[in-house]
Amino acid sequence: MDLKYSPEELVFQDELRDFLRSELPAEIAEKVRMGRDLDKDDMERWHAILNARGWLAQNWPKAFGGAEWSAVQRHIYDVEAAAHNAPRIVPFGLSMLGPVLQKFGSKEQQDHWLPRILDGTDWWCQGYSEPGAGSDLASLKCKAERDGDHYVVNGQKTWTTLGQHANMIFCLVRTDASVKQQEGISFLLIDMETPGVEVRPIILLDGCHEVNEVWFTDVKVPVSNLVGEENKGWTYAKYLLTHERTGLGGVGASQAALAAVKRLARAENHNGKPLLQNPHFAARVAQVEIDMLAMATSNLRIVSQAAAGGAPGLEASMLKVKGSILRQEINDLARRAAGPYAMPFASEAVEGANDVIPDPNQAGPVAAQYFNNRKLSIFGGSNEIQRGIIAKVTMSGGA
Repeated sequence: MDLKYSPEELVFQDELRDFLRSELPAEIAEKVRMGRDLDKDDMERWHAILNARGWLAQNWPKAFGGAEWSAVQRHIYDVEAAAHNAPRIVPFGLSMLGPVLQKFGSKEQQDHWLPRILDGTDWWCQGYSEPGAGSDLASLKCKAERDGDHYVVNGQKTWTTLGQHANMIFCLVRTDASVKQQEGISFLLIDMETPGVEVRPIILLDGCHEVNEVWFTDVKVPVSNLVGEENKGWTYAKYLLTHERTGLGGVGASQAALAAVKRLARAENHNGKPLLQNPHFAARVAQVEIDMLAMATSNLRIVSQAAAGGAPGLEASMLKVKGSILRQEINDLARRAAGPYAMPFASEAVEGANDVIPDPNQAGPVAAQYFNNRKLSIFGGSNEIQRGIIAKVTMSGGA
């Protein structure tokens, strides 16, 4: 792979930088830079700005209103957006549900739901995990029973990220309990304003309200909201998960966070010298930089495969594992670089935690970020499960 950008890609990079400098609201960028929580209005505002430019649905085909960017263009955006303190694009409708509807949805579903994702009419969340079905997702028990032209849904979903903002949720539900687990699951679109849907907040270790429980009690869902075929939802779920995991590497965010760590380490002294000159600390930083370069290269290769119509499985698992390890290592380096500035942690003193490391005199969120990002090796399929997938495919000769 040629790691140098082409002349056309360099032009795109310059265009993107100009756009970020002129269109990214300063107050939103400052929130991201300081590691403060973004509210719903902030995220919707940034989505609308990107959509007006035609750059919101970066991985969608133009036929569906997307930008149809190449893998390299998406990589460039990832890096530049993080460097300019742009918010992450909320992925649930755009990067997860959108590709599923485009591949498996009916024409009516595509015509109805895809424009509503783009213009912000619908905010989607993901209904996969349950208290007894996390990484072992196929053991889910939330059930949907056919009753005429509706399904009646009962059960629970958990760890529903940003569900407090959502009006729609795409769910995996059990529609046949008499067959093998994977063969009795369906993919259902549920309006969260339907009677019987209840959202309960889960407050995390860093004090923020990021995830939720969602309960369904006799919730009636039109049969027209079934994606694809009944009991074929596991196929669609696996397709979605590969798209989710290729996005979990977080190359741009990790690069921006590491750059901030290095700024901290230059400002903080250790034995009369900048911390970055400490051999042990410098060696850890160098190892992260080496691993990040390798991951960025792998990310381009894997996303290129997806763009060509593939749905990478083993490679996505590898990227998810390595990306989460690197981001947690950067969080640990930030905590060490901030030193005593990172010690005082009170959840009410910080407004959430993003992946940007503040300066020493503004290091309040460092501890919150460290604690919050312990989740990275769990969600999207735990790293232990992903290593099992890698081992199984490798031992069977599939890689």
